[in-house]
Amino acid sequence: MSGQGSGGNVIAALCNVFFPGLGQLVQGRILAALLFAIFFFGGAALWWLIVPGIIAAIVYVWAIIDAAKYRSYD
Repeated sequence: MSGQGSGGNVIAALCNVFFPGLGQLVQGRILAALLFAIFFFGGAALWWLIVPGIIAAIVYVWAIIDAAKYRSYD
């Protein structure tokens, strides 16, 4: 994947719309993918406590933006 705004980053961001963390996994960032998925699904599972639900929503949007703006420094 080349740089910020590249086609690969757009695909990764779209992957995150369907499954948070999948975009980072497509980009080869396994740790980031696991963290986004764990925080999103953990917060979503505890949505009735309000605060974890809000955190899950923030993580969801953050994962999409992070995948779209990722820049590889190879």
